Amino acid sequence: MSETDSSADPGLLEHAVSAWFADNVPDVSGAVAFERIAGGRSNLTYRCRDEHGTTWVLRRAPLGMGGSRSHDVLREADVLTRLAPTGVRVPAVIGRTDDARITGAPFYVMEFVDGIILRDPAAVEAAVPLEQRPAFARSLMTTLAELHAVDPREVGWGALAERDDYFARQLTRWSTNWAADRVRVVDDIGRAHDRLVERMPRQGAPGIVHGDYRIDNCVYGADGGIRAVLDWELTTVGDPLADVGQLLTYWTEPDDEIRALENPPTLAAGFPARDELVEMYAQAAPQADVSNLRFAVAYNWWKVACIVENVYTRMARGAMGASDRTPESFAAQAERIAAQAWRLAREL
Repeated sequence: MSETDSSADPGLLEHAVSAWFADNVPDVSGAVAFERIAGGRSNLTYRCRDEHGTTWVLRRAPLGMGGSRSHDVLREADVLTRLAPTGVRVPAVIGRTDDARITGAPFYVMEFVDGIILRDPAAVEAAVPLEQRPAFARSLMTTLAELHAVDPREVGWGALAERDDYFARQLTRWSTNWAADRVRVVDDIGRAHDRLVERMPRQGAPGIVHGDYRIDNCVYGADGGIRAVLDWELTTVGDPLADVGQLLTYWTEPDDEIRALENPPTLAAGFPARDELVEMYAQAAPQADVSNLRFAVAYNWWKVACIVENVYTRMARGAMGASDRTPESFAAQAERIAAQAWRLAREL
């Protein structure tokens, strides 16, 4: 599924979790081996394999963040359970526990969906022929449209569907999180926030918002179809345009000077441009109103700046364990993204 970190990981007490598997996961065989999956910077994710080779995935909060609302893995498990009957492509939840005594935080276990994850250009070059890359992009947009077509009321989110303040809620949430838990002040984050509040548009028709929808959060089949969408920890009900703006923020084109990701997969040749993605989405979701897309893009650059700055804060405090990058690299990345958010917000 991806590269793995050392199994000597303070986020997982292997003996205790293996015992939990024996009591709670059907058909588990013998002791379970664990490897932390690299790539994610939020919740900690582990591949779990029993003695017969059956594989699952375990998710828990980062070290020291077990009680954080932003890292509520049991809420994520609830999202997956709610969406499973709708046809949205989500992994099945196998089990969950709120007992933090087992490994320091609540966790849940889901099925392992085998396939291709396009984390960087090298992964694209290795797995996707040049002529197939537009099909991978189209599948990304049609799958997003399928999610947005689900009525939130049908999965028990009727109260949220009645609200029309999605962007206001999100601006308050991320700004509060950033201000309450930080090791420094990034002025462009504050400036961009204030401008976005001033220019906030009326919310569109409510839908389910994934909250972190991008190509490397999807598991693909070799044919370009999406087998599963991952990382639902930020999912809520709101303006679906937020997901489109998020995707465009992460969809780096080769001549872009500022990148939301350091080495995004879309730097590989053959992918459509951002305006083509918008056309694909509009075709798949004819009910969608994309007139406020510029705001959604600016908002998402700001949100990503908050997220990366939060990663820097956690790494600076030693809450993320082993990593392939330094805290300083995340600090510099957050500054670049915040500057881009402020530039885009000024243009609204």
